[in-house]
Amino acid sequence: MRPSPLKPLLERCVERESARLQAAVAAAARPDAGVTPPLKPAVAWMPYGPESAEDCVAIAADLGSPAAEYAAIRRGCGLLDGVHRGTLVVEGADRAGFLQRMVTQDLKAIGAGEVRESFWLNRKGRVQADLLIAEFGDRMLVDLDRFAAAAVAKELGGFLFSEDCRVIDATDAWGRVSLHGAAALPLLVACGMAAGSLETDLACVQATLRGEPAWLARRDQAGVPGVEVLVPADRLSTLFEAVLEAGAALGVPVRPVGWHAWNVARVEAGTPLFLVDFGREALPHETGLLTRRVSFRKGCYLGQEVVARMESLGKPKQRLVAVRIEEDRLPVSGSEVTLPSGEAVGAITSSSPAPMLGSACIALAMVRFAAGEPGTRLRVAAEGDWATAVVQPRLRFLPGGDR
Repeated sequence: MRPSPLKPLLERCVERESARLQAAVAAAARPDAGVTPPLKPAVAWMPYGPESAEDCVAIAADLGSPAAEYAAIRRGCGLLDGVHRGTLVVEGADRAGFLQRMVTQDLKAIGAGEVRESFWLNRKGRVQADLLIAEFGDRMLVDLDRFAAAAVAKELGGFLFSEDCRVIDATDAWGRVSLHGAAALPLLVACGMAAGSLETDLACVQATLRGEPAWLARRDQAGVPGVEVLVPADRLSTLFEAVLEAGAALGVPVRPVGWHAWNVARVEAGTPLFLVDFGREALPHETGLLTRRVSFRKGCYLGQEVVARMESLGKPKQRLVAVRIEEDRLPVSGSEVTLPSGEAVGAITSSSPAPMLGSACIALAMVRFAAGEPGTRLRVAAEGDWATAVVQPRLRFLPGGDR
């Protein structure tokens, strides 16, 4: 399992937090303070990627306090290690025109500072990658799952002929961290980003953060402002420390967060993930992301005939939906979903207790199309029993937003 480049830094952060807690206990001057067991939170690492252990990367599941990490996302800013993400660099004067003919989103009029969400499909119309495409004026940077990057770069390159365009898998050359929380933008301004930048979702900007070049793209995945920050790989730790220092200077609650805390926030916000909530056999109409990823006003692209035919037919065989569990029982990924009669109709893909909903149990599920109508009551296997799940009108559980 490949370690994260931020592993030493994240472990130091946890050690510092442990020392701070110890000092707080001692300062309380309780009679038993001297015999209080040492508080030793640690980073819990988990594999991300293929089943083969040697091909996976290690991501932080939590850094000793998932509840505090989640609170940072909702009240200040959480810093998430981006080792599980990949980066493509697309260069050349014909880059927008080339990708316009390849991906599902309309890029014809994309300009510097603009971002588009899109799918890369195969000829059968199946999703091969979920893309965030950011135009910086001299290049495009494409964010996608780390384990899709090499294949997508190779496949796109195979369609190049005489175009002035190059597609480069730069995953290992770029370091990545994402900021999630209301304080994300003030923190980046404190680090050197121009005030007024990234005020809206799906925007990007190049900046100098504490003297280092950085490329930033805003994408709100957790129900709060979210910013992907890319820097040369050897400058990643410096950037991470700079954001933490800016938080301390501003008095903002900012801390590194693990996958578990971020997962709670993104499920609340109704953000499906490629290779988690839908995979390479999914059609765009099944993902719950059709309106955000696919344009029906552009010309041909790979897999378009299948997408257009599905649009005209009106419904796929299955679809991703959000369900709220009525009982206090949390299903896990893969848990069976049935009709009240017991007929199997799908499975849970992600789940979480929702702090913003009074700790109600919520989930995303891929179910048969007819079973995905809002208000439909389903049964879900949860904690050794069956629970009642109600299909929600949209993927997002939080108020506001468009998911």
